[in-house]
Amino acid sequence: MANIRLDTDPGHLPGPLPVPSAGGGHLAGYPAADRFDETTLSDLEAIRLLLHGGSVIDWHQLAFADEKEVHRFLRVNEFDPASDADMERLESLRAEAVEYLTRHFGYRIPEEVAESLPAHELLLLASRRGRHQTYACMVLKIMHVLQHLDGRETLFRLPVSDNQVFSQVEAKVVQIVDEMRAAGLPIVEFAWSRKERDSLITKLLAKRDSIAADVYDKLRFRLITRRLEDLPAVLRELLCRLIPFNYIIPGQAVNRLLPFQRIIDDSPSLRRHLEHLQPESELNIGEQSPNHFSSANYRVINFVADLPLRVGTMLQRTAGKCDSDDIDPRAVVYVLTEFQVMDAQTAIKNEEGESSHAVYKERQHIEVKARLTRGSKSKKHGNGNGNGNGNGSRET
Repeated sequence: MANIRLDTDPGHLPGPLPVPSAGGGHLAGYPAADRFDETTLSDLEAIRLLLHGGSVIDWHQLAFADEKEVHRFLRVNEFDPASDADMERLESLRAEAVEYLTRHFGYRIPEEVAESLPAHELLLLASRRGRHQTYACMVLKIMHVLQHLDGRETLFRLPVSDNQVFSQVEAKVVQIVDEMRAAGLPIVEFAWSRKERDSLITKLLAKRDSIAADVYDKLRFRLITRRLEDLPAVLRELLCRLIPFNYIIPGQAVNRLLPFQRIIDDSPSLRRHLEHLQPESELNIGEQSPNHFSSANYRVINFVADLPLRVGTMLQRTAGKCDSDDIDPRAVVYVLTEFQVMDAQTAIKNEEGESSHAVYKERQHIEVKARLTRGSKSKKHGNGNGNGNGNGSRET
């Protein structure tokens, strides 16, 4: 694993890391293009969600083909299919979800969905047309929300600093990206940074809603591929290994680089999935709003995900503290993390003219100065999407 190198200088991300030698990881020896030809319907739905920034709560079906895909999905969500404790956790979530649906909405959940079928098999049931598919989807949606709520509560209770949590996320992401590069995926630059205090202040002054909790890019990773054509394969591997598609933050994705249709056009083997994709008209996909301060020529795939993280390692360092004694070391917490993905040629163009970071920073500072001196009389501020969360953002 690469040494974790932090750079909190605003506006600067660490330079490229050395490419690991080939041979590592279970994907070694298989060219990225060949692997992408094996993309499943579930993979394709996940990629579309990442590019469009929708919500799984709007989905009416899943697309898992077999138990292998289900297990992969569970692992990326930090659930071990071989762990009795983790599977018991799923059963507990399912029971609470069924009870909630019954109590608040009067649903009579079929026995197969409510208890007789193992909870993890609901993912397959929700992927197959039949009379129980809708009920399986409903229960899974509530389970998803319950797990997220519990994870956020646990994160709040952890007796550790943000820096300690961020270090764990960085270690996890670096390990996965190193494995991807060792397996032959053409990631030519990989960098990460944390937004420092001065940058947070500037960003909050530029936001319409000045709430620190709404800053989603305190921790950011950037991946640059060799060519534009390499992006789909890299996105797929990120979703298979690191980023659960169900925890991509709705409304916080900006894709000004890779139209979903182009992925289909460039990969004829994927056309077999088209008729099975959920209609976009049913997915409540809204218009994407880039950062107000970014140039119209700035191109990027930018999204935010709540990355799952086991708390065990962090709790080992706080053993004996009363605040941590009642926290299950197998618990999962969620950490908001921003990702920027682009190809090398686009990265170069993004640093030219009006798209450059220097000009971006100048536009932002002009707006902040105007707001400080003239307040509401200054020009419209924020990032153009009403919530100021920094879609398609640059370092401040």
